[in-house]
Amino acid sequence: MSDHRIPLAGVIGNPIAHSRSPRLHRHWLKTYDILGDYIPLHVEGDDLEVVLKTLPKMGFVGVNVTIPHKVHALHIADQVTDRATLIGAANTLTFLADGKIYADNTDGYGFIENLRQNAPDWQANSGPAAVFGAGGAARAVIVSLLDAGAPEILLSNRTRAKAETLRAEFGSRVTVVEWVQAGNMLEEATTVVNTTSLGMKGAAEFRVPLDGLRRDAVVTDLVYTPLRTPLLDTAEKMGCTTVDGLGMLLHQGVPGFERWFGTRPEVDDALRRAVLA
Repeated sequence: MSDHRIPLAGVIGNPIAHSRSPRLHRHWLKTYDILGDYIPLHVEGDDLEVVLKTLPKMGFVGVNVTIPHKVHALHIADQVTDRATLIGAANTLTFLADGKIYADNTDGYGFIENLRQNAPDWQANSGPAAVFGAGGAARAVIVSLLDAGAPEILLSNRTRAKAETLRAEFGSRVTVVEWVQAGNMLEEATTVVNTTSLGMKGAAEFRVPLDGLRRDAVVTDLVYTPLRTPLLDTAEKMGCTTVDGLGMLLHQGVPGFERWFGTRPEVDDALRRAVLA
């Protein structure tokens, strides 16, 4: 950081007004008494490269990237981490002193840390993981689960071809299940993850039959509006351990904040309250 500039960070997306990331990072800046700011930036796709090359000149030390720019940002970056390459998208960019852009993907990190914090007894290697959805979030979840030791990923998506693409990329530990049979995955799964928008406020319902859920399963939903989705409510009533999706957002922000502002922040109840306010 320059001694002559207030360090700035932000989040780039389209749309971006709904993002909770500014609340998240501003809470940390205030908590740790750090001079700086974090700003939402609405950027059109055609302008992304010009914007990313200009921001360091304005005092920005880095940015988060969200829909629909994660893939494009990966290709613009000069240096890319192995996990961002595996996932095929970047959500955290750091502007280096030499002017280069360093790209990472912390979504998988956030997903795993959320489980570890809120389901302390969870073990990835306890059995297969059932994953619903095959979009960008699913890619991060699958990479992180395989890395953590999950023996098998049972994957189902409404469009089977997208799930088959992930199986081809991530190998034989991924098994594709037809969407109409998705409920059958739950009989084996000790980890259950919804990465789709189903169940989100304003979206279609999550209609997969849940009667096969194991009582020893850990069930998490990446949707956090509402915080307690119908999937989590049903799983909890069946005796499962449930983890809401907000923690993934909170934890994925930790590595970027540390790189940009030099302090490793804590994910605690005060942070949750600030982001939900």
